[in-house]
Amino acid sequence: MSDTTNPETLRPRRSVLYMPGANARALEKAASLPADALILDLEDAVAPDAKAEARARVCEAAGDDRYGDREVVIRSNGIDTEWFRADVQAIAQAGPDALLVPKVGSVNDVRTIGEALSAAGAPAHLRIWAMLETPAAVLNAKAIASSSERLTTFVVGTNDLAKELRAEHVPGRAPLLTSLSWLVLAVRAAGKVILDGVFNDLDDEDGFESECRQGREYGFDGKTLIHPKQLEPCNRIFAPGEGEVAQARRVIDAFEEARAQGRGVVTVDGRMIENLHVEQARETVAKAEAIAARQS
Repeated sequence: MSDTTNPETLRPRRSVLYMPGANARALEKAASLPADALILDLEDAVAPDAKAEARARVCEAAGDDRYGDREVVIRSNGIDTEWFRADVQAIAQAGPDALLVPKVGSVNDVRTIGEALSAAGAPAHLRIWAMLETPAAVLNAKAIASSSERLTTFVVGTNDLAKELRAEHVPGRAPLLTSLSWLVLAVRAAGKVILDGVFNDLDDEDGFESECRQGREYGFDGKTLIHPKQLEPCNRIFAPGEGEVAQARRVIDAFEEARAQGRGVVTVDGRMIENLHVEQARETVAKAEAIAARQS
């Protein structure tokens, strides 16, 4: 259960959109898109000979106020690449909300990232996001999730994970479900945030919505996206609906009324209400209010 007093877990992250760091026009367009968060990408979306130019462009974009209240994250190149240290140095000075590092597979990786940020003089508010996308990351997820207070958010790299597992991409993601469940368990045990992986087929709108619903049912806080056309359904599916919020308010009101009257038994719409239902209701209302505040 997310802590409704913790701004880190309460912040809306329904839709988290990758933007290619080498594309200046895309970085400008991102300022008008209804994404909760943006990942300005220096890794997969940038060719080796364009890394330095993209780094400068992305850090400039993250350093000004063009993106308003959207959460801004920069994805660096991997720890084992020649670009990682230069990426971290520039990102630390640019001051985005977070650094996203691909292929984090161990506690030692987290330690390396933290030391690199400290050496670069990163501000205390700059968080670490980690991509979990290998079998080692899945098996080490519990230790990784608890290894650093600066590490707050996890992104499941489903494409790379499927590749490493030699699994097929099929509707319903059956080959990945064990891994997805375990990652949610590990991250929730640490009280942190976890985002589902991307959906590759931009023409399969029904498949995308189905995968968003599956991700929400599994407990993910939101989903990473590869195209702006995926924003509307993702935002809609990962947000509490009006009926959910109304029901949650009824549960909270009935509980408060019963407590004021000294009654120990509470029912709403014929269902017995326990403390866990009240906690879930408060979380639903808090999420809805946080989303409304962001959109106002």
